[in-house]
Amino acid sequence: MPERAERAAVPDDARRCPCGSGLTFGECCGPVLRGEREAATAEALMRSRFTAFAVGDVDWLLASWHSSTRPRSLELDPGIRWLRLDVLGTSDGGPFDREGTVTFESHWTAEGARGSMRELSRFRRDRGWQYVDGDQV
Repeated sequence: MPERAERAAVPDDARRCPCGSGLTFGECCGPVLRGEREAATAEALMRSRFTAFAVGDVDWLLASWHSSTRPRSLELDPGIRWLRLDVLGTSDGGPFDREGTVTFESHWTAEGARGSMRELSRFRRDRGWQYVDGDQV
């Protein structure tokens, strides 16, 4: 994985995690974003990536992207506020799998409008789980 530059501002560990797991940030995505532990499953990595979008952590998004498909840079739209993640299904992607998929719907708001996006994301575990690519569904 590429070395991470400065991290974005993240929620307090006692607050609810933006990924919607029901856990606190300190129990869920916080340690993953800070590099204190790896995501144990493809779903856990997907949740950490949603949280990274929600808090603007471009470094984690790039670091968690598989090198075969990772862009050189990534710029987030500052006008989009990510509100909620719904994990709709998973296939494989467990602690003993090498590949897996996560189907999710992410909800956002921008300039007073609300919307959502559904994606079937593919993940691969080489040295930890990484996002490979996805198709909108």
